[in-house]
Amino acid sequence: MSEAEQAGKVVMPLAKALEKLAKLEQENKLEQADLFAARMLAAMPEHPHILQLAGIVAYRNGRTAEAIERMEKSEALSPQTPVYPRNICEVYRGAGRLDDALRAGKRAIELAPQDSRSYFNLALIHYERLELDDAVRVAEQALTIDPEFAEAHFEKAEALLLAGRLREGWESYEWRFKLKQAEGMLPKTDKPQWDGRPMEPGKLLIIGDQGFGDCVQFGRFMPWAASQAPQPVLACSAELLPLLGQLPGPGKIVTRWDDAAGYEAFIPLSGLPRLAGVTLENIPPAGYLAPKPALVARWGETLERLVPRGKKRIALVWAGRPTHKNDKKRSLKLTQFKPLFDRDDVVVITVQKGDQIAQAGGYYGRAPLVNLGPEIEDFLDTMAILRHVDQLVSIDTSVAHLAGASNVPTSVVLPYAPDWRWLLNRDDTPWYPSLRLYRQTVPYQWDDVIRRLAADL
Repeated sequence: MSEAEQAGKVVMPLAKALEKLAKLEQENKLEQADLFAARMLAAMPEHPHILQLAGIVAYRNGRTAEAIERMEKSEALSPQTPVYPRNICEVYRGAGRLDDALRAGKRAIELAPQDSRSYFNLALIHYERLELDDAVRVAEQALTIDPEFAEAHFEKAEALLLAGRLREGWESYEWRFKLKQAEGMLPKTDKPQWDGRPMEPGKLLIIGDQGFGDCVQFGRFMPWAASQAPQPVLACSAELLPLLGQLPGPGKIVTRWDDAAGYEAFIPLSGLPRLAGVTLENIPPAGYLAPKPALVARWGETLERLVPRGKKRIALVWAGRPTHKNDKKRSLKLTQFKPLFDRDDVVVITVQKGDQIAQAGGYYGRAPLVNLGPEIEDFLDTMAILRHVDQLVSIDTSVAHLAGASNVPTSVVLPYAPDWRWLLNRDDTPWYPSLRLYRQTVPYQWDDVIRRLAADL
């Protein structure tokens, strides 16, 4: 057998193995990918692409330090491969190593100046560093290469909106429904998207799109929509019915597309601010949601039985939905609120939902803790409970929006680079006057934030 033939027998199996490893990762078969990556590394520990893919798999499995070690070694072995710095800049970003992320992002563009994905990744880094003008500029460079790059349009939108440039931001924000994760959020229809012009009664479909918090935030624009297109049909999830049903304007509310027949145009709820020409100066006021009096009375009786008298009542939400794209940045552990728990003049009332409620079982603190999470059935329960507390302390999640929309005094803890709606360099928000914002001063560092919040209560 010739030398060339021998090389062919080695190269082809390796190529297929790399393809298999990449496919396992892309299909989210992460346990299988981990085992396969370990076998490949055992056979060829110095192969740069095996190291690169094994690093990505380690990162997807939550082993960030191991991922960085593998990917840095991969880049050192093959420093001219553009995809390696492009990949690791995202891992650095997830680890909060923003200086390293910036360096890697710039290196990726240097190696591949026509790669739109590298510009997009660098725009993400600039956003995380709160370099918003740079984020917009680099996103626009990505769009010069690929004008249909939906993620780059959306990143540009988020940077503009975070900077308070709402009119510009709303336009780019329209690209959100071309993102892969937006599939299925809008009806399959040949009807046009509403342009804001007057329509006959009952002919407009408004869609409660995106997350619960978004729907609560943008629900305030439904009366404006109804002034242009009376008695619109509202489509939303069943969980939102008791909330959005309080808003004036809808003629009919449905929870299934099949029940929304007869409309002539549609609009996502999150598209109404653009049509209404909303800026920081003309946001409709909060106070458009309220709990049911009977629930307020019932929860009042419950809390009178459970809560020690003479202490300040502090409601608490410490974690959000794990599938949220930024949950790693926004969610905390219950134990991280120790400065609050050390106060002997408060009682902590948890209104946390989901699997994270289990953390309350390991609570140790000076402040009494009343765990209401297992007893809360829906948003109306939560809103009624909040009528009986002195303050809510929450991460950036739907309960914070619920509190703001119903004018409950609330302290919200925010990551260094927050979601766009919280703007920058202010401890208040024009969306919800009852909210006070506590921002990280260093990415991923919560200790100072919680200390300041606890001292201010």
